[in-house]
Amino acid sequence: MAADTSTQAEVHLTVRRPPAGFWLRPRLLLSVVPFVLVFAVGLGLLARAGEVLLPFERITVVEGRLASKADFFADPQVQRILLRHHVRVHFTQGGSRDIARTALDGLDFVFPSGQPAGDLILERLKEQGRSTTVYKPFTSPIALGTYRDYAEALRAAGLATPVDDGAGPLYYRLNLGDFLTAVEQRRRWRELAGGAVASDNRITAWSPDICRSNSAATYMALVAFVRNRADVPQSDAEAERLANEVKPLVGVFGLPQADLFNSYVTPEGKGQPIVVVYEHQFLAYQAQFHARTQTLDRDRVLLYPSVNFRTDPVYIPLSRTGEELGRLITTEPDLRHRAVALGFRTLNADAEPAGPEFGDYLRSQGIPVPTFLTDVGTNAQLPRLDLLEKMITITGNCA
Repeated sequence: MAADTSTQAEVHLTVRRPPAGFWLRPRLLLSVVPFVLVFAVGLGLLARAGEVLLPFERITVVEGRLASKADFFADPQVQRILLRHHVRVHFTQGGSRDIARTALDGLDFVFPSGQPAGDLILERLKEQGRSTTVYKPFTSPIALGTYRDYAEALRAAGLATPVDDGAGPLYYRLNLGDFLTAVEQRRRWRELAGGAVASDNRITAWSPDICRSNSAATYMALVAFVRNRADVPQSDAEAERLANEVKPLVGVFGLPQADLFNSYVTPEGKGQPIVVVYEHQFLAYQAQFHARTQTLDRDRVLLYPSVNFRTDPVYIPLSRTGEELGRLITTEPDLRHRAVALGFRTLNADAEPAGPEFGDYLRSQGIPVPTFLTDVGTNAQLPRLDLLEKMITITGNCA
């Protein structure tokens, strides 16, 4: 076969430079300048916010496990503030008692929603010869979420009293002792106030799973404190007797806290007309509702038990990066401001309410300020930790 000896002409490309003054042509300037200005303004805003170099800077990922206070770290604004400090929080969510009983390996922090679960974790660390600093950046008391018609039925029956003024109060004070009597008597909603609520459902307060949830265990402890004549059990036998006595008075829904509140704010939520929630969940919901509608959801209201106590979430660092994050969420002004916007009551270094910001923010949103921490009847007490655990196990049929 003869070889192909044909040749192909080479292709020459000529690159022409734009004529002098090309970039100064008016039409071109008019089309390019707006884009340049937008870019410059955006760059300036990012620089001012401290975020312009974030994609190029090293980000520390902090691993945590937390309960209902996941609302804080899941907030997009909180995440942006943390990124300005080169921190990203990756977390898994569960009940507080789940956190206290699962492995802590690979975690930088845990954040149970109350002191009892925190104490269980600290005991485990002590047994391992580990010590750590405990942070309490904010607090949120438990309350009972319900609907106006149910609250007004309780009011007409003398079981609840409004505690804020205005058209349609958002907060009521619940006489917990009398309410528990109605629960014990298995009374129905239609039996209150001449049948104002046409429901054959029994009067009760539904809670998350007691075996997993701090809010459920706290409500159970409140019920036990009231039924034990404002006292806590002092022995195993007394704790066992009391737990069996209050077991029928605690309605267990069996879902994590977040799921229970999410159900409460849906149109189908009235299937459980009174549920145990945290105050911050309700206040954050009302703030979001106000932002959308310029009004409040006055169909949903809170019942504050006449006997109550603070439920301080406990942030427990397990590593150096966890320690740094604990200091950050406790002291960084923007994070503290955002915590208030999410319904939390910020605390100072002595774990006491920190200034007027909480009330000022709610008033700015048209939300009445709850007076729980300053207007409360009897301050309840928790049993000793081992006795509380026994009561939780009995009332929740925990494995």
